[in-house]
Amino acid sequence: MKFTFLAAVVAAALLTAAPALAQAPKTLTASVSETFTITAIDHTSRIVTLKGKGELTDDIYCGPEVQRFNELKVGDRVTFTYRESVVLALRRAGSVPAPSSSAVTRSTGAAPGATIASQQVATVTVTAIDATTPAVTLKTSDGRLKSMKVEDKKNLEGIKVGDIVDVTYTQALAISVTPAK
Repeated sequence: MKFTFLAAVVAAALLTAAPALAQAPKTLTASVSETFTITAIDHTSRIVTLKGKGELTDDIYCGPEVQRFNELKVGDRVTFTYRESVVLALRRAGSVPAPSSSAVTRSTGAAPGATIASQQVATVTVTAIDATTPAVTLKTSDGRLKSMKVEDKKNLEGIKVGDIVDVTYTQALAISVTPAK
């Protein structure tokens, strides 16, 4: 599902921003947030049971990188906020995109929390445009082809086969804990 969402975001951003790409990079962002309540903690195996809306629960393993694990308490509310963005720009011949990176920033506040972020850069080539469907096919640098449906046919305007596009994909997951009352 994550790949499907990414494909839709990349296609929408690529095709929505296409006419203006020559002037400046375009960014499309999406954010989703969900809060859960800790209903059980197994300190020996470092498993936290989270309950969301309704009666559904999920067990989450908290590895040694979760440094403030012992501060978690039953009843605490844990909020996960996931953000992603795609930056698109037509690449000049011979230019080199920035390298990929990742980072973890831990909360220094009263409650445990962290932000985990990563950024990947890919250069893709438009290999086919299907104005009837409408859809676009992109070729990655390692030769894989990815086809993506386009919601609005007019978003194909300004895109042509052979266009080389840099895609910078950024993901960030922020986790915050609110102590139980």
